[in-house]
Amino acid sequence: MPFPAEEVPGLPDAFDYRHWDGEEEFPADPADCVFYVTPYMKSPEVTLRPVVHMPRLAVLQTLTAGIDHVLGGLDRLAPGVTLCNARGVHDASTAELALALTLASLRGLPGMVRGQDREEWRFGFYEALADKVVLIVGYGAVGEAIEDRLVPFECARVLRVARSGRTTVRGPVHALADLPDLLPGADVVILCTPLTEQTRGLAGAEFLARMKDGALLVNVARGPVVDTGALLAELREGRLRAALDVTDPEPLPAGHPLWHAPHVLITPHVGGSSSAFEPRAKRLLARQLTRFAEGGTLENAVLITE
Repeated sequence: MPFPAEEVPGLPDAFDYRHWDGEEEFPADPADCVFYVTPYMKSPEVTLRPVVHMPRLAVLQTLTAGIDHVLGGLDRLAPGVTLCNARGVHDASTAELALALTLASLRGLPGMVRGQDREEWRFGFYEALADKVVLIVGYGAVGEAIEDRLVPFECARVLRVARSGRTTVRGPVHALADLPDLLPGADVVILCTPLTEQTRGLAGAEFLARMKDGALLVNVARGPVVDTGALLAELREGRLRAALDVTDPEPLPAGHPLWHAPHVLITPHVGGSSSAFEPRAKRLLARQLTRFAEGGTLENAVLITE
């Protein structure tokens, strides 16, 4: 685990626990590992390095909701390994940041901060979130948490899109196929979808071209969900604005044109990296390991290797 066992309340006594957070040396023989909790926010290379040495592995548990960083290593695992994600751990924190990015961009806060640094009083009229149409693309647990936080802001309408359509108590969830018809009516488009082959490059030139003039694109999903080149073209023309917690490439290297593109606010992939992470992650691990010890059904099982 990436946490020392003594720092995780409620762990069952059925196992020996080893603390490993991506260091060069393993704390024990990986061949003895049956339940592997991956390090948080480490590269795929670091995360997957021990799995080839884990013939007894039964469960691979990520501490992220997305699993794209481990998918490339599944062929190194024996059949029957259960892959679980951390659905629920990051919902509140990521939703908070999505809302913060939206509000900061609409109200012009980045420019005001620069104005403060220069002792400039930048009075004017700025946009409100009230009366805006917000489109949430990726209406899962994070998308629901984002809508929870939009409710008090008196949006004109919230539109929801997921991989497949369904009906919720709040209204319809449209399928991805409906996006072309929904984009022109949205003032704010928030991306919180997982990175899959279906969503890689989803916000490309055609997607962006269908957004209305002056609309705001907020990405708290994964960088490759957006075509960076296509977005740069729209930003430079001044037609769209963007607020990005994730980028492609990532980390965004020095000298990359996105840093200084007009109308863009960038944060360094901190949607889940808040004070809410550790206590929620530790509660999840205690529940999962207790279920595993008792032979129960694990939470958040995404797939079983073949």
